[in-house]
Amino acid sequence: MAVESPVSQRLTVTALLLLTFATGLVDAVSVLILGHVFVANMTGNVIFLGFWLVPHSGVDMLAAVVAFTSFVAGAVIGGRLARHLDAKVRRWLVVALGLEVVVLVSLSVLAGTGVLQYTGGGRLVLISGLAVVFGTQNATARQFGVQELSTTVLTQTVVGIGFDSRLAGGTGEREKLRYGVILVMCSGAVLGATLTLWTVAPVIALAATVVVTSAAIFAFGPAGNAT
Repeated sequence: MAVESPVSQRLTVTALLLLTFATGLVDAVSVLILGHVFVANMTGNVIFLGFWLVPHSGVDMLAAVVAFTSFVAGAVIGGRLARHLDAKVRRWLVVALGLEVVVLVSLSVLAGTGVLQYTGGGRLVLISGLAVVFGTQNATARQFGVQELSTTVLTQTVVGIGFDSRLAGGTGEREKLRYGVILVMCSGAVLGATLTLWTVAPVIALAATVVVTSAAIFAFGPAGNAT
């Protein structure tokens, strides 16, 4: 059963869209800098693992496995937090998103100061930490029961656009939201990819700032039908 958001529907959508934007930012870093691996979109990593079975495919199996297992670990953490804290929804969301922020800021600082390199073991630590973050985020966002706003996956959103379209005999319901979700993630990816031409660690810090904004909405936003 879906959890009732502590803030208005408009603010809930805004907060989840911010998390979706953060996904685009960080997946741009992971794919372009950390070696063609996703830390939020696990469908891509499962496909990469399939490619690895083909000789000379050039796929880094270790990175994909680390990302996948870390994402699952993050989802477990998100599930534990939800079951233990969702009686007080604001506190649960602040704790879950606050944990994301702590990890993102820590990784940004460690990468920015050179403690973690973007190659070798440092790269795997970054992949693991980022995947844990987005596993937790996905597990948290799905509690609201809004299919389009898992914040990390767009497949069902794209299916919904086609299935509910007027061409398919539908009403076009929720089209604006679905296109908005796609645009937001794409915008995050564009900005993340652009910034990685000059810098990397600050992109992770920017994602943390976006998550902080989302957490603040859930923490302090008005409830009910307030806008």
